[in-house]
Amino acid sequence: MDLSRIPPQPAPGFLNVVVEVPAGGRNKYEYLPGPGLMALDRVLHPSVQYPFDYGFVPNTLADDGSPLDAMVVMLEPTFPGCLILCRPIGLLEVIDAGIEDAKLLCIPANDPNLDEIIDLQQFSRNRLEGIAEFFRTHRGITGNTEILSWRDRSWVPPLVDRCIRAAGPVPGGQASDRDGGAEDRR
Repeated sequence: MDLSRIPPQPAPGFLNVVVEVPAGGRNKYEYLPGPGLMALDRVLHPSVQYPFDYGFVPNTLADDGSPLDAMVVMLEPTFPGCLILCRPIGLLEVIDAGIEDAKLLCIPANDPNLDEIIDLQQFSRNRLEGIAEFFRTHRGITGNTEILSWRDRSWVPPLVDRCIRAAGPVPGGQASDRDGGAEDRR
């Protein structure tokens, strides 16, 4: 699975996200760019499950040295390796092992059932706290994660731009329609 030609941001306001872990999963997969495969990184504790599909924005580089992390609100879980065209609606500021590690919260662009969700404030405070608690505790006693704050969608573009610049140019330029371009939307 070669992700090098997939643009991180195919159009303004849209991001491509590659799923590593489907919602409800306990197996934490991680994409290995060398062989182009998903590998099992670890298995979470039995009481902990990913609240949404979880993955990354390809061809970005975050402060932690990995691609920018993203959660995608899905009504049904997808699968590891699934490419989803998304609209980011906010982010969770996280410090993981002393390093900034923001988590984007996104809505799939191709799900008309979720079209009305455009902002973080449309989620209940309890739901957002549940997501934050997942990241606070998902590594168990070995974790060193500090949750700072939820931030609205205005915080997303500067972060995405910085992570795209840090990764350098996308080889091959823009991806084709099949690769998840924004024109695929409905």
